[in-house]
Amino acid sequence: MIKQQLDRFNRLELLGGATALEKLDRLSAWLGRDIYVKRDDTTPLAMGGNKLRKLEYLAADALAQGADTLITAGAIQSNHVRQTAALAAKLGLGCVALLENPTGTKDPNYLGNGNRLLLELFDAKVELVENLDNADEQLRALAERLRSNGKKPYQVPIGGSNAIGALGYVRAGLELARQIEDSGITFAAVVLASGSAGTHSGLALALSEALPDLPVIGVTVSRTDEAQRPKVQGLAERTAELLGVEIPASFKVILWDEYFAPRYGEPNAGTLAAIKLLASQEGLLLDPVYTGKAMAGLLDGIGRQRFEDGPIIFLHTGGAPALFAYDSLF
Repeated sequence: MIKQQLDRFNRLELLGGATALEKLDRLSAWLGRDIYVKRDDTTPLAMGGNKLRKLEYLAADALAQGADTLITAGAIQSNHVRQTAALAAKLGLGCVALLENPTGTKDPNYLGNGNRLLLELFDAKVELVENLDNADEQLRALAERLRSNGKKPYQVPIGGSNAIGALGYVRAGLELARQIEDSGITFAAVVLASGSAGTHSGLALALSEALPDLPVIGVTVSRTDEAQRPKVQGLAERTAELLGVEIPASFKVILWDEYFAPRYGEPNAGTLAAIKLLASQEGLLLDPVYTGKAMAGLLDGIGRQRFEDGPIIFLHTGGAPALFAYDSLF
């Protein structure tokens, strides 16, 4: 049912095919537990990452509305803003981004390297703001200002995480379900970073229909379970409504919130250890904001026997450019 409804929506076909599902042989041997990775870090635009799946739908909607400028918001080292700016450049659109410094750091690499450097190369216009506590209102005000100057802006939410954007991860969930079925393997769980909630909501919605016995575990990157749960649940409900389907009875929001401290954008010792382990064992680059924290949760979950028997899938959502903004931590 979900697949048939999803096919009604327009998207830009930017991925060029499914991202790989591959076993991490050395890490699996080191852990004594088979770990697979879904390589959404290898999507083809702007050094990769999960946001391109959401932007396939959001940008299609923007073009259908006649927009000439994409506007969005995020942290200075936002992967989402990087990919939005790159897609705007590819489509010949303008891009204006509101950026905050969530940690207050004055580290010049954080302020000017990594994803921030790439925004300059993509010719995005950047406005620094004190915070994004009212991001939707701030983006609406920006849109009004641009309209008064003759522009036709399209508002892309933080993380691309609204119902239209989440359709990208509904499609990804169906893609992953096919790969799992083709493998013939019974997996114990899928683990991913849970932040703005679009990736988590869309993936969990699709897999709850396609593989209802497979847990989807979101490791929070900035919020407690109590704060994150309504974001994931609410967005899943809005996405199901957009699709015109009922949320499957097997849909569950599973969150682990022990790994995001001290706050968003600031890695802890477990995050850094996970990044170093994956790099040294597999040559695989995680990031300090999302995937490093999610992998720290996966590794700790194995140690604490939080998983059922069977291999585990890690959704790699990208973010490697941010490593160059956090070089002093390594």
